Amino acid sequence: MAAIRSGAATAALLLAACGPKALSLPPDAVDRAATCGIVAAADARTRVEVSKPLPLEAQGRILHYALLAASAGGAFDAEAAKSVTRRMGELQDRVTKGKWRELAPACAAAFPATSAKAVTLPAAKLDAQLQCAELSDFLETALASQEGYGNEIFEWARIRRAVNDRLGGALRARVGGSAEAQRQEKRKALARAAALGAPVAVMAQCAKRFGPSG
Repeated sequence: MAAIRSGAATAALLLAACGPKALSLPPDAVDRAATCGIVAAADARTRVEVSKPLPLEAQGRILHYALLAASAGGAFDAEAAKSVTRRMGELQDRVTKGKWRELAPACAAAFPATSAKAVTLPAAKLDAQLQCAELSDFLETALASQEGYGNEIFEWARIRRAVNDRLGGALRARVGGSAEAQRQEKRKALARAAALGAPVAVMAQCAKRFGPSG
């Protein structure tokens, strides 16, 4: 009987060892954002059938991590955002096979903007215009290949075009006529937009302020 009990205990230990592994956030900034993006995607997928697209807000929350990581230097870095997206694909299996739910509090602490309760656009018109236009462009590009968001992307694009038509003179007055200076100002604006909160919620405020009825 003792041998049976010992064998049963050993089997239980082996089964436990084969279960999901504890995880921690990587120290590397790109891997950290990618891991949290995977956690956000896995959490969203638990609420939606596999055959259906994720809600737009959930897609925005996933993209937010890449956006924040790429904005850490104060100006959006497109290559950094691409690196986060690439690493999400590479790390997905390892994260989702582990205890990914336990990482949610660490992700919230590492990226506090993802937990913002309210979104407020800057009072200065040019700042708000730049942030809305650049965030719209980012989301349009990121979601272009995804199905189910066509109406929202169309509306965002309409806001972006309307805003871009209005801000030319003010932007030149701020940074001059240099194309590079204007690009840099737009990259900074996108980084500031990332810090406001969930991207889809930010775009909702943009629609209220700069949309057809705004």
